[in-house]
Amino acid sequence: MALYFGTFNPMHAGHLAILNYLRKKAFDEVRMVVSPVSPFKPGGAQTAQDRLEAVRQKVAQLCPDVVVSDVEFNLPKPNYTINTLRHLQQAEPDTDFVIAMGADNVAGLEGWREWESIVRDFEIWVYPRKGYYVKRKCKKLGARFLEDAALVNISSTQIRSGKADKNLML
Repeated sequence: MALYFGTFNPMHAGHLAILNYLRKKAFDEVRMVVSPVSPFKPGGAQTAQDRLEAVRQKVAQLCPDVVVSDVEFNLPKPNYTINTLRHLQQAEPDTDFVIAMGADNVAGLEGWREWESIVRDFEIWVYPRKGYYVKRKCKKLGARFLEDAALVNISSTQIRSGKADKNLML
């Protein structure tokens, strides 16, 4: 099962492209794990619950076979990926979890809590992102770089700052 973590603040065409790639290429189940707050990002004007509902609506409309998970809303704060992964392993011991992340996340992976455990214990698939050249790093970490995935040039940061291509916003 693929796990795709993020704040999705807001969800955009790049997120959708990743979901479609994962669904069509490899996985019977794809789960979006919506984080109420990121330890790396400031909060926004929208509440965590509002973001979760917005993601649920977009996914129901555009990717109805993707599961939207609020697991991190029910775990102790702060939300660290390793804690969520351990919780999911305990709850679903027979499931093999694969983490899907963008190249921007793998570029800063060493800043994550217990990143070595994540790399050691989980398969990681890395989606390309403009401006992040991480193929060599992926090889070193044992992560799979998705060279055949479409590159969509948008970010939630661009949307929030008003600098995004309006055609890529959902």
